[in-house]
Amino acid sequence: MPDRQSSTTQNGVALLRIVVPDQTRLDVLNSMGVDLAEYKKDVDGGIEVHAVLSPQEAQDLRNLGFDVRGAISDQTDLAENKAQRQAAQSLAAAVAGEADKLTPLRAEWFDSTDNQRFLSVEVKSSATDAETVLTASWDSGRKTAPDSGGTATMSRFTDAGQYMYHRFNSPLTVAETPTTVTITSNHGTSITVPVTKWLGDKRKAPNKHYVSDFVDHYMDPTELTGRITSLARQFPQISEIVDLPNKTNGYRRAAQAQFGTAAASTLYVSSKAFGSEGGNDLSVALVKPDVASSPLSVKVTGKDVVVSLATDESAAISSTSRQVVDALSADASASALLTASTYRGNAGAGVVAAATATKLSDNLKAPATISRAPFQQKVLRIGKKRDGSKVGVFLYCQEHAREWVTPLVCTETAERLLRNYSRDAQTRKLVDNLDIFIMPVVNPDGAHYSFYDYNMQRKNMTNHCAATSGDPGSRNSWGVDLNRNFTVGSAFDGYDGASTTSCTSGTFAGPAELSEPEAKNEVWLTEKYPNIKFAMNTHSYGGYFMWPPGAYKAAGRELLPRVDFGTENFFWDASGHILSAVQSYRGTAIWPGRTGPVPDVLYSAAGNSADEHWFNRGIMGWDFEVGADLYNPTTKQFQAVGFQPEFSEGHEEAMEFASGQIGILETALAFSKDDKAPKSKLDVTGRTDTSTTFTFSINEPANVYYTLDGSRPTLSSPKLVSSGMREGTQQITVNKTTQVRWFSVDIASNVENGYKPAGNNNNYKQEKVEVRKVR
Repeated sequence: MPDRQSSTTQNGVALLRIVVPDQTRLDVLNSMGVDLAEYKKDVDGGIEVHAVLSPQEAQDLRNLGFDVRGAISDQTDLAENKAQRQAAQSLAAAVAGEADKLTPLRAEWFDSTDNQRFLSVEVKSSATDAETVLTASWDSGRKTAPDSGGTATMSRFTDAGQYMYHRFNSPLTVAETPTTVTITSNHGTSITVPVTKWLGDKRKAPNKHYVSDFVDHYMDPTELTGRITSLARQFPQISEIVDLPNKTNGYRRAAQAQFGTAAASTLYVSSKAFGSEGGNDLSVALVKPDVASSPLSVKVTGKDVVVSLATDESAAISSTSRQVVDALSADASASALLTASTYRGNAGAGVVAAATATKLSDNLKAPATISRAPFQQKVLRIGKKRDGSKVGVFLYCQEHAREWVTPLVCTETAERLLRNYSRDAQTRKLVDNLDIFIMPVVNPDGAHYSFYDYNMQRKNMTNHCAATSGDPGSRNSWGVDLNRNFTVGSAFDGYDGASTTSCTSGTFAGPAELSEPEAKNEVWLTEKYPNIKFAMNTHSYGGYFMWPPGAYKAAGRELLPRVDFGTENFFWDASGHILSAVQSYRGTAIWPGRTGPVPDVLYSAAGNSADEHWFNRGIMGWDFEVGADLYNPTTKQFQAVGFQPEFSEGHEEAMEFASGQIGILETALAFSKDDKAPKSKLDVTGRTDTSTTFTFSINEPANVYYTLDGSRPTLSSPKLVSSGMREGTQQITVNKTTQVRWFSVDIASNVENGYKPAGNNNNYKQEKVEVRKVR
């Protein structure tokens, strides 16, 4: 695909919708390096994703058969969303067949903004073929007819070519709260399950002295860093600044000039010094002598380079772009100042045109108050006792430059913690008992570029491109996707969702894992402070709440190892509290279908930071995607908000997700205070004449270790797992009477009954599971 062209107007680059028929086609887009937003939604006819594209890129994708649709936003942020698809593709006529097994995964209702009520249902069918049709019907409250609330056909959800389950494309609006939903298969099977409430746990309201709302405009990284530095000075007893060891590349680039229009006769030059360090002072002229048969020559006077072009017998210019490049490269004085290249690897056989002296420019437009030097990244550390003895929480924002709302979330959280410490008891508990690290902007260079040069910049500003992609027209595509530059499940290891070959790809992973100082700084912080047990990486947009694993290999959907049973349940339990905190601000409910491990709800993200911190250091990390779709009660449709909504909307997103970050801190505090051991029991769930099936139930998120051979259970014994994604607890079947021995251990490492797995005591739990004839 061609690079985006850079100019003041940015040549029509926009955030566009693309609809692909299935996950396989989405993986093709991902592997092509298309600049995809972290947003995915099932729609009639396939999967909707959003991408940053120039008009030419959009046309190229259409030529390849991709359904590229209307804009979410363009460079003026004034374009209307184009009309969505009007007619749904009808499902193929279903043919009655053998009954299939339906496994309910979840059925929930929730309230969201404007007091609108919604229904979300997910069901897995054992008949995985595309001809299987599931229909859901629900009541309209207690003692009402089973289908009185409504009926809808469910959509078949596949990922990486594999069937996952059926669900609604979007949560359905309901007038009354349903109590049950019935799912019917065209193969003749039907099940009825209860509908439970999603989110909305009772939260203690802040006292009347609690203060909030500390952000009133979008802020660039210089302002954000100044803000947290000022906060540390104002509250020295409970906060400090941590300077990270690796400075960034800086908001700086080589100065450049390009000569010519046709590819064969075009060349460009780049200063060896950054533009801000002298490169902007250079000039290059291509001069035509007034005599015939003049040789090609180069003359340097100070910082002015003059190329005297060769002429033929008729005094016409005869120098090709390749010959001019070679002459500049061969001249010692010129090559000390700049490099020269033909256009994007062209052979350069075209004759160049004369050009008056042209100043090289780095084309950076930020005011002089924005330093061009390598950026000193800073973290605000908050806590009364900051000696590593308290559970640590790492809140970090704006890994992707164009996500302007996210640093406001981190900044608002910091302000609330510090300014409410003396007036709010709950805030005081958080600050007194946790060690909180807040990093408002992970990607300062890219964010400066997004603010002042190209608002859709995703990556940092480090240019790893060779001459074939180093011309000025490519400059909006340079950089590394910092959330693809880490070491676990990376593109370098074959995982999907990043590029290692295209330096202009929107998800370029860099030349190597941890090649970028910004990524190194994250790793340094989490290694320097091993008390960090929780993390939250805040992105935008779409309204997601996710956790590891975050990547898979597309072939066979080979996923990074899922977290264990106890940790998965801890993530799910915590999500209810955290997302209720988000909802408490203005009623926004993160959809059940947008909550879960990253690949289950979005797509593979090779080399992301959450996987890095979890798999390498055991940090339980979440990902927010702020900016949930807004429901329009007039059109009865959900509308996406984009990366940079009007500040009135950005402000609301910052407020509600800062409340969510406070919810994460409350979760961490509860973890730090947890000294109660879990309790478990064995539940027989099925019997035949020749076998018995059982599982374990636990009163809190915990892992169960068990033996079936009469041996003493240890941490090396078999561990209870999930039946499948969202399918509940593993069912264990034995075909003879068996003595089962087990113990449970929760996420805070409390062991049931005080049992010591590595010791000699026998206070594990045990029960005989009998196999007998069923009367």
